[in-house]
Amino acid sequence: MSVVSDAGPLIGLAEIDHFGLLRKLFGRLYVPTAVYHEVVVEGKGRPGAEEVETAVQEGWLEVMEVQESVALVLLKVDLDDGEAESLILAGERGAALLLMDERKGRIRAKAMGLPLTGTVGVLILAREKGIELDLQAALDALRNKGFRMSDELYKTVLEGM
Repeated sequence: MSVVSDAGPLIGLAEIDHFGLLRKLFGRLYVPTAVYHEVVVEGKGRPGAEEVETAVQEGWLEVMEVQESVALVLLKVDLDDGEAESLILAGERGAALLLMDERKGRIRAKAMGLPLTGTVGVLILAREKGIELDLQAALDALRNKGFRMSDELYKTVLEGM
């Protein structure tokens, strides 16, 4: 299964010490260069930087170059570089799943017909796959770190446990 990630889920999962779920769930993950740069270079010393760098060194997270194209330029009008490149990379790879949290990027992904989930979706998937996880504690930790999640989504996820 080819899975592409934007920066948000990488950072969010690292902030709550659940970055390892990505490897457990997907085995291999792909990120575009702009996402690597955002998380590791610009984000040096912040959550996600060390985790992403280590995952690249271990070989289960691969950084891929996205070629400049009209589609990429058009996406960059509304989205940051990482989101735009993630959308293009997911399309190029025929990704089984795109991990993205930002609202504008998610709207574009849906319009492009890309299978999509975000940080919360990864946590739910982990539970569904039988990975030991205190879902409420993880959601609370995300919220405490400033992750935007509506009360409705929070309740819906916990009711589905």
